[in-house]
Amino acid sequence: MSGQTTSEYIGHHLQFLKTGDSFWNIHVDTLFFSVLAAVIFLAVFRSVAKKATSGVPGKLQCAIEIVVEWINGIVKENFHGPRNVVAPLALTIFCWVFIMNAIDLIPVDFLPQLAGLFGIHYLRAVPTADISATLGMSLCVFALILFYTVKSKGFGGLVKEYTLHPFNHWAFIPVNFILETVTLLAKPISLAFRLFGNMYAGELIFILIAVMYSANAAIAALGIPLHLAWAIFHILVITLQAFIFMMLTVVYLSIAYNKAEH
Repeated sequence: MSGQTTSEYIGHHLQFLKTGDSFWNIHVDTLFFSVLAAVIFLAVFRSVAKKATSGVPGKLQCAIEIVVEWINGIVKENFHGPRNVVAPLALTIFCWVFIMNAIDLIPVDFLPQLAGLFGIHYLRAVPTADISATLGMSLCVFALILFYTVKSKGFGGLVKEYTLHPFNHWAFIPVNFILETVTLLAKPISLAFRLFGNMYAGELIFILIAVMYSANAAIAALGIPLHLAWAIFHILVITLQAFIFMMLTVVYLSIAYNKAEH
């Protein structure tokens, strides 16, 4: 933080590594760490699958099996339809989002300073603290909601779903369409903003703790205990947010499938 004011320090840490200054740009850091989290997830699961044994499992295999069985049980209880796609999707969402969230536990100055050695002046490492990433994932869930509605009842059923419900009369088609469209759009938007809001707040608190640690010598000794205390609490937050995103995805797909089915 040397040579920077508090506002400059915070502003610097909240800047993305972009491809340009226009509205249409790509957050390179978000994209990079999202892909990195996916690679870590795939590498760990592939390694465990290749080394899996029917005998006494190792600690990592045991942990993976617990997660897989737990999520499969959640999907079985909440999604009453073919689970060959939804169960792997739920597992992927939980693990991927958890790993992206967990990047927030890395000290706030470590990765930006490391990137600075390579001439990279801005870096935000937590993809889920970027609304463009969480909204992108939520739009994929939105597309799946429409897909499962069409799969269960056909395109005609999709049209009827949003024009003849809740008032089953042709005169109320405009009202029905507005009500159902708002309800439908609220699902991906709430998914995106819930995850983004919690992770952005967590990231900001880590930055503020670092500011207090650097700016005030009187409380510098509290820097490490404060970081440790918030990190321990934040482990619960990152796990809970991954679970909520996964759980709501399964519930929304279940509602789309069952509602259309009946």
